[in-house]
Amino acid sequence: MTTIEFPAVEPPDPAAQREASARHERLTKPAGSLGRLEELGVWIAACQGKCPPRPFTRARVVVFAGDHGIARHGVSAFPPEVTGQMVANFMTGGAAINVLSGVSGATVRVVDMAVDADTPEQVGKFKVRRSSGSIDREDALTEDEVRQAVAAGMAIADEEVDGGADLLIAGDMGIGNTTPSAVIVAALTGEEPVAVVGRGTGIDDSAWMRKTAAIRDALRRARKVTGDPLALLRTVGGADLAAMAGFLAQAAVRKTPVLLDGLVVGAAAMVAEDLAPGARHWWVAGHRSVEPAHGFVLGHLGLTPIIDLGMRLGEGSGAAAALPLLTMSARILTEMATFGDAGVSERSEDTASTPS
Repeated sequence: MTTIEFPAVEPPDPAAQREASARHERLTKPAGSLGRLEELGVWIAACQGKCPPRPFTRARVVVFAGDHGIARHGVSAFPPEVTGQMVANFMTGGAAINVLSGVSGATVRVVDMAVDADTPEQVGKFKVRRSSGSIDREDALTEDEVRQAVAAGMAIADEEVDGGADLLIAGDMGIGNTTPSAVIVAALTGEEPVAVVGRGTGIDDSAWMRKTAAIRDALRRARKVTGDPLALLRTVGGADLAAMAGFLAQAAVRKTPVLLDGLVVGAAAMVAEDLAPGARHWWVAGHRSVEPAHGFVLGHLGLTPIIDLGMRLGEGSGAAAALPLLTMSARILTEMATFGDAGVSERSEDTASTPS
């Protein structure tokens, strides 16, 4: 399969990174006393290429919605029609991500990539198909469809960046979508099905066994194409996952920081890193999901989550919950006084003990 070519990803600005680290040494606090908040502020400065960084003013959540054929085989606690119903809920502001984003200062957009229902024109502009194939027995997409989905994700990233977004969050909505996500994670890390399968929406033991079997069967097919990111998305992904991969890769190409969510977005991020090597340097993990496979995502990408609240909803909710901490990190560098500004004495250099 011919791959989609991404331009080389430039890393965040090392000069701004050094300048931000040095500025933290001059702020009115013991060095390192704000812990991870300092590290995140340095990352933001590097992504923006300036110190002090600008506080985020246009954080944008994009929820990628799509149905999956595997959901018809008893791997979820909810019926597939919930995906389309939730798209309507997002649009009227009634979902968790709407509430969390409102508190965090972000706005929400939902895009229908493969919902097995009719959706309003404003969310269906990039729709590839109605539902993806059942990956335990057939490909999720055709070759043309996977390219279309990745290109759609790239175009959506461009639209958001060109529209002024200074921080992006990818969210997901799709009944059964943790199954293809777990398959992708297992395929790219070498883990076995039992290690990556989780409870998703809260499945019982019988559904857990069906889900494990589905992951096992899909993984047999996935392992033949792990070296080809597009083929992997075509075989065991879906239009929503493929679009997310394109979105995350293109955000890095456009030098726009991304706050990652949980398992589904994480699986797409793993593929995005293969599509555009170095993209992961433009991402930070918002949270740690309770889904077992998400731990493998974080390890594979070398990311440390900001929060761990036992969340597993998706939608971008874990990232939105972490966003205020990222905002604090930027504002510390921007608004906190230095020792010189405040007339506060710095740490004494003389640490020798008093002679007896």
